[in-house]
Amino acid sequence: MPTPILHKESLIPGKTSKLVLDAPEIARKAKPGHFVMLRMTPNGERIPLTIADTDAENGTITIVYLVMGKSTALLEALNVGDAILDVCGPLGHPTHIEKKGTVICVGGGTGIAAMHHIAKGHARAGNKVVGVIGARSKDLLLFEKELKSFVDELLISTDDGSYGHKGLVTDLLRDRLKKDKTVFEVVAVGPVPMMAAVAETTRPFGVRTTVSLNPIMVDGIGMCGACRVSVGGKTKFACVDGPEFDGHEVDFPELRRRLAAYREQEKVSIDDYQRTAHGN
Repeated sequence: MPTPILHKESLIPGKTSKLVLDAPEIARKAKPGHFVMLRMTPNGERIPLTIADTDAENGTITIVYLVMGKSTALLEALNVGDAILDVCGPLGHPTHIEKKGTVICVGGGTGIAAMHHIAKGHARAGNKVVGVIGARSKDLLLFEKELKSFVDELLISTDDGSYGHKGLVTDLLRDRLKKDKTVFEVVAVGPVPMMAAVAETTRPFGVRTTVSLNPIMVDGIGMCGACRVSVGGKTKFACVDGPEFDGHEVDFPELRRRLAAYREQEKVSIDDYQRTAHGN
C-alpha cells in the first residue's frame, strides 16, 4: 500500500533530505534501532533506511537519506503529496535499552539521524546521554538542534575546524572516556570507517560498543543472505540478527569489501538514470 509523504525538508541541498511519512501501523510498533525497506517503483530495488524518529500519536515516521544511487535519486524526486510505493517495517531488532547510567551516542553523516532516535530512547529510559556528532564541515552537520533538545551534553567535531573541535569524533570520544568512568556503553551509527574507528577507540577502555551496520540488503527479512556479516567469527544476517552488533567483534574489512562489490554497476545505473532524467 502506498505511503504518503507529509513533509519534506532538504537538510543538505542536493545531497540529504528528511521525509515524514504517514505510516500509523509502523509508527505504533517501531522502536529505536528499527529500520524500514522502501521501494519506489514496481521494478525497482528495495533499500533499507533506519527510522530517524516516530510519532505514534500522529501516526508518522521520519526517515533521512543521502542521495547516492538511482533508488535514492528516485526517492529525492518525490515531494509532499506523492507516495512511496512500498514501505515495509519495522524490521530488525530494536536497540537494547536499559537504565544503567551514562551512554555516549556517536553519529556521523546521515547516521546522525538514526543515532538521534537511539539517543532519544536512552534519554527516555533515564540514562545520561552524551551525544558526539561529526562531519567534514559545519554545513554538513545534521540534527544538532534536535539532539540538543534532550541530550545532557552534545560534543561536535568537524574535519576542517569550521565548527566545534577540529578533528574526528574519535578524538572527542577518547578524551571523554579518559575522564568519565561512568560510561557503560558507546553506540555508533555512521560510515563504516567511522564505526570501525569508534570500536578501536573504545576497545582499550573495555566499554561495550554497539554499531548499527549497513550492508547491502535485498529483501530485509532474512531470505536472500545478501546482508551477511561476520561477527565474532560467525556469519550473521544484519536484517534479522541486527542491524546492531558488538562493534568489537565485527569484521569491518569484510563489510567494506562487500559494500563495494557492486560499485561499478551502481555507477552505471545512476549515470543512466541521470541521462534519461535530463533527456540526454
